[in-house]
Amino acid sequence: MKLVVFDMDGTLIDTHALISEHMAATFAGRGLPVPTSTESRRVIGLSLPMAMATLAKTDDQVLIDQLVDDYRAHYRAALLTDGNREGLFPGALDALNELRALPDVILGIATGKGLTGVNRILGLYGLTKDFVTLQTPDHNPSKPHPGMLERAMRETGATPEQTVMIGDTTFDIEMGVAAGCKTIGVTWGYHEPRELIAVGADTMIDRYDQLVDAINKLLD
Repeated sequence: MKLVVFDMDGTLIDTHALISEHMAATFAGRGLPVPTSTESRRVIGLSLPMAMATLAKTDDQVLIDQLVDDYRAHYRAALLTDGNREGLFPGALDALNELRALPDVILGIATGKGLTGVNRILGLYGLTKDFVTLQTPDHNPSKPHPGMLERAMRETGATPEQTVMIGDTTFDIEMGVAAGCKTIGVTWGYHEPRELIAVGADTMIDRYDQLVDAINKLLD
C-alpha cells in the first residue's frame, strides 16, 4: 500500500489571488489593517481561525470568529459571480489519473480548507470518488499538527512508512515530519522551496510529471 496525501491550496489548486482578495475585503470591512498579498500567502494552509489570528495578530476569539464568518461570506459570494477561479495547477489532473490507475495507491487530502469546499472542488473536477480519506480542520487540529495525517492513516490502515505528504508550505512538510511520513515539496506553491527543504522535505519536484517517480523512490 502507498497512501499519497495531497494538500489543496497551492499544491493542487491555484487560489492565491482569490484568497488574498477575500482577506483584504474581510479586514477592510472590520476597519483593520489590510494584509498584503504576501502576508495572506504566508498563512494559506493553516486553518481559517489560525490564519485570521496570525494576520490580525490577536487572540481575541470574538474578533477571530467574526473575521472567519466574514471571509466565508465573501468566498461564497464570489463563487456565485466570479466563475471558476480555483483552477488545477498544470499537470495535476494527469498525475492524479496516473496515480489512481495504480493498484497499490490510495489517495487522500489533508488541507486547511473546510470540508464543504473540498467536496465542492473535488466534484468540480470529477475527483470525488478518487480520494479515500479527506482530512480538514472540521475534525482535526490545524497544520502543522500531525493529526490530519494520523487520522488518514488510521482510516486507511497505512503506516507512516507507507505514507507520503505532498505540499507547498512549511506547514505541510512539518505535519508530515511530525507524523513520521515521507514528504514531497512542490516548488510552484506559496512558500519558498528553500523553506520546505529547511523544515525537512525529503525531496522537491518542479513539475507534476515528476511526482510518480518521486513517490516510488521514497516509498519503494
